[in-house]
Amino acid sequence: MWKTELDTAAQLAREAGEILLQIYATDFEVRFKGVADPVTEADRKANEHLVRELQARFPDDAIVAEETVGNLGSTRARRCWYVDPLDGTKEFIAKNGEFSVMLGLSVEGQALLGVVYQPVLDKLYLGIVGEGAECIEGGRRRALRVSAISDPSELGLVVSRSHRPKDTDMLCERLGIQKETSSGSVGLKVGLIAEQKADLYVHISDRSCVWDSCGPEAILRAAGGRFTTLSGKPFVYRIGETKNSEGILACNANAYEPVLKVVANLARETGFLTAS
Repeated sequence: MWKTELDTAAQLAREAGEILLQIYATDFEVRFKGVADPVTEADRKANEHLVRELQARFPDDAIVAEETVGNLGSTRARRCWYVDPLDGTKEFIAKNGEFSVMLGLSVEGQALLGVVYQPVLDKLYLGIVGEGAECIEGGRRRALRVSAISDPSELGLVVSRSHRPKDTDMLCERLGIQKETSSGSVGLKVGLIAEQKADLYVHISDRSCVWDSCGPEAILRAAGGRFTTLSGKPFVYRIGETKNSEGILACNANAYEPVLKVVANLARETGFLTAS
């Protein structure tokens, strides 16, 4: 039913990835939108391409893109595309390859499908909620399914490469986690969970936005995982609201409930979530 949308998103992500790689190979300029919030010509050019093509192909849909001021289309649209043209700008600047193009489509406020593309590896994650997730790499296509681990102490935690919050040590201690890996980009972290190369990602911050979550959420849920706020609430994508004010908890399904209890308590103790 959603093949046209998914195929189009995958194609556009690849095209945007080519734009990123062309600039990645140069000595590009770095500017700042805010404190510790860099932006490059690559962000802007990929954003322009994605928005222009989505408008042409799905004129009735709304679009919310990171580098576009305000939303495009009706705030009453049933469907909305969430666009992050370059997730992991700090990794792009560091030239470590851990950045991605992310597209997500919400229908009636719920994440439905997502695409995450890592240009440096030509690696594409894609999924439709209820229909499954896949990874295409090196011309090979394989189905994705999260791990069946239920003991929190056996989970592999994936953390941000560019910054490691102090809450991470507390989280690992309380869950008994000993396996940890680092990666840039929310989408690539979620991809690792979907590939069973990790099992858990926790973002105790209100600095992520809807374009960071919609595509990755759809992929992880399509792969059988859970993707909620730190208080266990499902994400609801309302056009005009951009901040994810209660953080992100991405986990395999079997360990989700015990992990949620620990994560929610920690978020309340640190003052990130209000007690309820």
